[in-house]
Amino acid sequence: MTSLLSDTPVSDTSAPLTEATTPTDAPPADVAPPTDNSPLSEDAPRRVRNDDAPQATATGDALLGSHSADAYAELMHEVVDALTERFTRVDAPTSANDRASLESEVAGFDLDCHGIGNVAALREADDLYARNAVWFHHPSYVAHLNCPVAVPAVAAEAMLAAINTSVDTYDQSEVATLMERRLVHWASRHVGFAVGDGIFTSGGTQSNLQALFLARENVLRAHGDSTRRDFLSRLRVLTTDQTHFSVSRAAFILGLDAEAVVTVDTDATGRMDAEALAELLRDIDETGGIVMAVVATAGTTDLGVIDPLTSIAEVCEASNVWMHVDAAYGGGLLWAPQRRHLLAGIGRATSVTIDFHKTFFQPVSSSALLVRDVALFEPTIHHNDYLNPEAEAHSAEAEPNQVDKSLQTTRRFDALKLWTTLRARGADEIGEMVDTVCDLAAEVRELLETQPDFEVLGASDLSTVLFRFVPATARGRETDSATADELVPMIRRVLFRSGRAAVARTTIDGTPWLKLTLLNPDTTVADITAVLDLVRATGHGILAGRYLESTTTEGGAA
Repeated sequence: MTSLLSDTPVSDTSAPLTEATTPTDAPPADVAPPTDNSPLSEDAPRRVRNDDAPQATATGDALLGSHSADAYAELMHEVVDALTERFTRVDAPTSANDRASLESEVAGFDLDCHGIGNVAALREADDLYARNAVWFHHPSYVAHLNCPVAVPAVAAEAMLAAINTSVDTYDQSEVATLMERRLVHWASRHVGFAVGDGIFTSGGTQSNLQALFLARENVLRAHGDSTRRDFLSRLRVLTTDQTHFSVSRAAFILGLDAEAVVTVDTDATGRMDAEALAELLRDIDETGGIVMAVVATAGTTDLGVIDPLTSIAEVCEASNVWMHVDAAYGGGLLWAPQRRHLLAGIGRATSVTIDFHKTFFQPVSSSALLVRDVALFEPTIHHNDYLNPEAEAHSAEAEPNQVDKSLQTTRRFDALKLWTTLRARGADEIGEMVDTVCDLAAEVRELLETQPDFEVLGASDLSTVLFRFVPATARGRETDSATADELVPMIRRVLFRSGRAAVARTTIDGTPWLKLTLLNPDTTVADITAVLDLVRATGHGILAGRYLESTTTEGGAA
């Protein structure tokens, strides 16, 4: 697939930007002479100077404008060339540099010195940041919910950063606001919200926070006979132990009591039990509590499972309770032809979180909160005379100011990245990529089940795989089970520090597991097999080291 930034691995991971050199001959009259801010690579083609361009200003090439457009173009060309070189040479997901050396290197830079110039600063950033980056596109990066990014979205990122639009009010954004509104309505329609609305956010954490804020305020309005303090102490948020931690943190930020987040039982697969939910709703009502929201998850972070949305919706509708679906991970399934049925019932929710920077392969950040009715956003509205005057908001010529729906004021035009991706690649191609990574996870799980020294947990609806290294001789023995527990964080740490592979770890019901999170549609079973071989070799190496240490200790004692 050619729509994601990827590489053809070769041996060198740390080639720096080429040092600029001073030419021995004077440049032609129509070419700008080299300065401190000349291109990073002297071999790169120079841009012909535009003699009619505006003259330099007092800020020189410090700020982007008509006077610095040529210098900006040269700098961007060279940065892109340098990154292109790195993408073609990356052969490991991490740098393998230890934290102490990185901390020392970072501490060595003087941030109060006189400026060193645009080119020198970007050359420095390349050597410090890009050389030591974690590369999510590498097939041995299988740790967290990070994805390789769509090429048109990366280009759009450069565009929106240069123009620097803020989409809080229409007079700062104009068409950008209209484009974002179109995307929100497009996504709402796919969710199943006939008259839905929404807002782009920085990520699932912010989307979940705002969803619970809206739930709290809308429920508060429905219970106007209570004081806010008394009301807050009675509120409850119902969710499972597999729900993202941002939900409990949002409850804390919103001033709810410590016991406000109530855990709903799950079935054997880790999905919410709808019958247990119904019983819990009855119990809370009988004891004087008020259920502010039920949070279902469409793609849990560890197990990768989807709660039974239709059954949960039926329970919530019967009790007139706000149903929020955290589909930060699984939202991309709406466009996946083989798996969109797994989200049946999501259109019956009150609000939905979708992270496009997960299963839509967007650069961070790109997320949205969607609601089924625009009126639910009313608690967010605050008017200021300098920004969105209330009198104008109620006029016939009212402008679409999105600050009325957002917790943020200044806000990036991140929607442009998704817009260009849809126009360049089409939603169907993106959906097929989502199916591809889910298919890969299923194949890897089947592969692990045939390996005598690996243990696998559960079956994901999405693209996570939980497993751990358990040597064949260790099975069934309590002491060896404890050793297997100890090996999980050790294997992860050794692999990460070596730079050879990045895997994650988690704990389910007290048992540690290694985790593969597969979000790269260009990754193959062969790539993952190589990672598993590293896990196996590392595990055996740690055990061998322990054995040698114990025999040496015993021999010395003797």
